[in-house]
Amino acid sequence: NSFAYLTEKKFYDGLGFHRIVPDFVIQGGDPTGSGSGGPGYSVVETPPQDTKYPIGTVAMAKTGSEAPGTSGSQFFVVTGAQGSSLTPDYAIAGKVTDGMDVVEAIGNLGSADETPTKQVVIKKATLEQG
Repeated sequence: NSFAYLTEKKFYDGLGFHRIVPDFVIQGGDPTGSGSGGPGYSVVETPPQDTKYPIGTVAMAKTGSEAPGTSGSQFFVVTGAQGSSLTPDYAIAGKVTDGMDVVEAIGNLGSADETPTKQVVIKKATLEQG
């Protein structure tokens, strides 16, 4: 999947979270920091219709106009119960298995306009198979 490939290539290292919606999601993976950037390609990984997004889910973000499962490099982590209301349009990349307290702390840095109140940068992204 694109998330695994980009993580392996260290694409996410040094990027920030550009969208933080308290009690919902934190979103990153945009090299421009604007919410409209990506890796220069998109892929389609259509999720099953029964896909759910519990707290801690890491999923690939897409624009509203893109087909379900379409993504590039942007991803989000579900931080609140509202994630269960998401339609099954987002390919799941994984789940947070350690450090959810850090994810929650980042989630508390959101504002009414969904921009971070402080800059948060990914030092190093890693994946564990399991």
